[in-house]
Amino acid sequence: MSWWSYSNYQDSKDDLQREIAHRKKKGETFVAVEAPKGNKLAVKFWGQSWQRHLESYADYESRLPRGRSYLRKGNVYNLNIDKGSVTAQVAGQSLYEVSIGISPLKPAHWQDIQKQCAGQIGSLLDLLGGKVGDSVLKVITDRDQGLFPGPKEIKINCNCLDWADLCKHAAAVLYAIGLRFDAEPELFFKLRGVNYEDLVSQAADAVAQEPAAGNAVVIADDDISAMFGIDMGGALSPEAEAALTGVAAKPEKASKKTAAKRAAKKAAKKAAKPKPKAKAKKVAR
Repeated sequence: MSWWSYSNYQDSKDDLQREIAHRKKKGETFVAVEAPKGNKLAVKFWGQSWQRHLESYADYESRLPRGRSYLRKGNVYNLNIDKGSVTAQVAGQSLYEVSIGISPLKPAHWQDIQKQCAGQIGSLLDLLGGKVGDSVLKVITDRDQGLFPGPKEIKINCNCLDWADLCKHAAAVLYAIGLRFDAEPELFFKLRGVNYEDLVSQAADAVAQEPAAGNAVVIADDDISAMFGIDMGGALSPEAEAALTGVAAKPEKASKKTAAKRAAKKAAKKAAKPKPKAKAKKVAR
């Protein structure tokens, strides 16, 4: 770098710092995204998967590395991730405004992913921690049909003078997104406009629908009614219960009131019978 180039660079840097200081005085916040030390930027499942997915596209692969140094220098500020959108400010020769639009997953696509993953994710902690089986991993990281957006689903805007679709400022923000996913993986699903709990609830539904242990057979009320000719709307008779359970019904002991009623009824019948006429005695003459 020549003395003239270095001087201009230093002047631009000083101007930038003065601009940031001025905006802070006006009440604006500037929180830098901190990059970890070492060769890797993202170190956990969702952050690394996001980074690898973007790098798999040739259009991005050649432009993304230019943003890594910007991120490592702490030049990405105020990263905000919301449903379908990401905004940030990046310090270069000036302070640039970057906005990235991400198309939400289509409902049919999301439902298809849920079906493919049903019953295979143990808990929310497993999902957010990336502790999933190979079959689930294959579904969610599929380059074309998985959870991650393709280039056509990503709309990038930056107010710099770079004519490329992906400038170094936007590239720095894309890497910063991966870092945020490392810390808050649930933001990935928020960005794509879906509820990550749906994947786990599908697993619970699949377990609930499994047959009961011991190959038990559950017979519907209508089937029982048809088999035994009884009405399931009320209580079973002793005979019907015996037919279902195989246990003979015990004779029901009569209560004291029932016995008394029977005795009274018997006495009434006896009293109602006509008494035989007494035979006339013969009188001796």
